[in-house]
Amino acid sequence: MLVQAILKSKAGSGVVTVEPSASVSQAAAILAENRIGTVIVSEDGGQTASGILSERDIVRELAASGSGCLDKPVSTYMTKKLVTASQQDSVESILSQMTEGRFRHMPVLEEGKLVGIVTLGDAVKAQLAELAMEKDALEGMIMGH
Repeated sequence: MLVQAILKSKAGSGVVTVEPSASVSQAAAILAENRIGTVIVSEDGGQTASGILSERDIVRELAASGSGCLDKPVSTYMTKKLVTASQQDSVESILSQMTEGRFRHMPVLEEGKLVGIVTLGDAVKAQLAELAMEKDALEGMIMGH
């Protein structure tokens, strides 16, 4: 299965973004409001990705430096070196990258443009669906259907 199939199956394919100058507090509010674990940092409203900020990044900084970090811009704490996928990448490949890199969200780019985001949960769900289809096909072959 390819990443493009995951993006097509997701209910809302829009990516939630914030500007690099947004405060960490604003980003946290956006995460809570949208019930998501990460936000893409974009200077142009979502066409490109400058970085990514996760709830883990915020918690880690709160523990290290206290609540003062909430007033600082997200650009201070965002991950700048993004690991991205393309729509043609396989689910197996992105699962491997996420597991090895210990992250749960991967922006999807096509020709440098942000087209979506895939989560570890999305990838696992896709793998389980594919396994279920294979199981049904094998059972059908065994039963002679």
